[in-house]
Amino acid sequence: MNQNRRAERAGHAIFLSAALLCILSIIAIFAFLIGKSIPFFGTVHPMDFLFGSVWSPDRSDTYASQITVGSYGIFPMLISTLICGISALTFGGTLGCLFAVFLVFFCPRRLKSFFSSLVLLLAGIPSVVYGFFGISFLLPLLSRFAPTNGSGLFATTLILGTMILPTVVALFQTALEAVPKTYYHAAIGLGATHTQAVFCTMVPAARSGRINALVLGLGRALGETMAVILVAGNAPTYPKGLFRSFRVLTANIAMEMGYAGEVQEGALIATGCVLLILILVIHLLLEHRMERTRFSSRRFQKTSVSGGRLSFYDFTLKIQKYAMFFSVLFVLSVLVILPTFLLGKGLPAWFSSPSLLFGKFRFGDSSVTILPSLITTLMTALLCLLIAVPIGVMTAVYLHEYSSKNRFTVRTVRRALGILGGVPSIVYGLFGMMAFVPLFGGSASILAGSLTVSMLLLPTVTRATEESLVSVESGQREGSYALGAGKTYTVLHVVLPAAFPGILSAILLSLGRILSESAPFLYTMGSVLSAIPRSYLDSGTTLASALYQLAGEGWHIEEAFATATVLLLLVLLLNFLTERTVTKLRKKKASLSGGV
Repeated sequence: MNQNRRAERAGHAIFLSAALLCILSIIAIFAFLIGKSIPFFGTVHPMDFLFGSVWSPDRSDTYASQITVGSYGIFPMLISTLICGISALTFGGTLGCLFAVFLVFFCPRRLKSFFSSLVLLLAGIPSVVYGFFGISFLLPLLSRFAPTNGSGLFATTLILGTMILPTVVALFQTALEAVPKTYYHAAIGLGATHTQAVFCTMVPAARSGRINALVLGLGRALGETMAVILVAGNAPTYPKGLFRSFRVLTANIAMEMGYAGEVQEGALIATGCVLLILILVIHLLLEHRMERTRFSSRRFQKTSVSGGRLSFYDFTLKIQKYAMFFSVLFVLSVLVILPTFLLGKGLPAWFSSPSLLFGKFRFGDSSVTILPSLITTLMTALLCLLIAVPIGVMTAVYLHEYSSKNRFTVRTVRRALGILGGVPSIVYGLFGMMAFVPLFGGSASILAGSLTVSMLLLPTVTRATEESLVSVESGQREGSYALGAGKTYTVLHVVLPAAFPGILSAILLSLGRILSESAPFLYTMGSVLSAIPRSYLDSGTTLASALYQLAGEGWHIEEAFATATVLLLLVLLLNFLTERTVTKLRKKKASLSGGV
């Protein structure tokens, strides 16, 4: 008996420790960023930093000097960040909401899984691939009628809007499917057509979910780095036109951290603090909105299902319906043009020069091979999964299986995960540079980069695992308890095996995120193409980081196309494996439960 109690206490302590790591992670990020920013604010006044209109840093500026030579005002870039995020949200958020309406109410059942797979594929494409597609296809196309080379707010809006579209679709689709079907039938009973019932009744009923989706989409747009660097033009000023160069805060950090002086580095870290505060405000707004969600259906019942709404704005309804089909056409166009263009350019580069993929790296050689980057990516993915998956799974177990105990701790962990999920990837890179790089000799390494990205993966693994735990039937737990098993034994031998399809899905989602990220690796793992790493203490570049370097330099465009092709093929393969594996496991689970 005492042994069982010790086992239960040990299991609870282990799951709780994993959950507390999420809280410690967000505390550590805030502590490091604020701590490293304090010396800068002792040299440059915070008001001059936030509202200064000139960004012209000087590498010779130090904290010891009383007067700075350079100027460190980020206000133009702060405004540019907000304008860029709002414009991308207006475009991508609108199309995403309309596409979600199409999936739920207008898409034929036979095609629903097909279109859902297309959205998942769109979400899995790395941001640096979007950026490279922007500079190699979109900008030359826009330059035909633009007064510049096509870079600026218009191109950034198209690229960022496309990137946030899958996030908005997924969240708003869930909200629409949660609206009671009785609302739709009530509207039809009052004489509404299908289109009127959908746009005048069902969509307004899901307005809270729509706002949540748009807020999270805005956070995604504000935190994007690599794609914006490649298509925005990056002059540290306001976006004075659709085709005028501008720079956002995340791009400023990524572009200048590598050669920053002492005060300049402090300014860039302080910029990370500003970004973190922006994301925190968005998260608090979202949390406040979710608390009010429970009242929305009551207000809706009193105001929406009435004859007044069903007989007006027919012209507006037609516009919304046509816009919905335009969103479908847009998604299909992106998923046809982007892979076709990149594969059409990248595959010939492979065949004409196989050494791009299989050649041996030589220092000082003008030829490029991406084999070291491919191996570095595999090494990084393995270590990240070994760190993030166990912690994320144990955190999910604590949140779901022990939610009745320590409710304050559970709420705090959920808030920490929400904030971690919204932190821009470049801010993770700043934290890893300050926290992990000094631990391993002060130089960038695969180990430092893997530890950094493991923190980034925790919200993804935890949420996906918790969803799978929810799907486990309570009867399986009760049956285990009835046979005398304790909670720890039940979790390890009953619940987790039953939730394995969802856990496998979390692993594959995390693997896709590792392939997609590049910003956190720049200053934690390395940004220079090098030889095959011999250990995790060596530096290296992942495929996404290598693509950014090759595309940014402009000297190795053929090699950049080959790298983008490899990344794209890996994403396609990963999406295929995810869908096939999870579907197969769920069918197997359903057949076993049916047999029982």
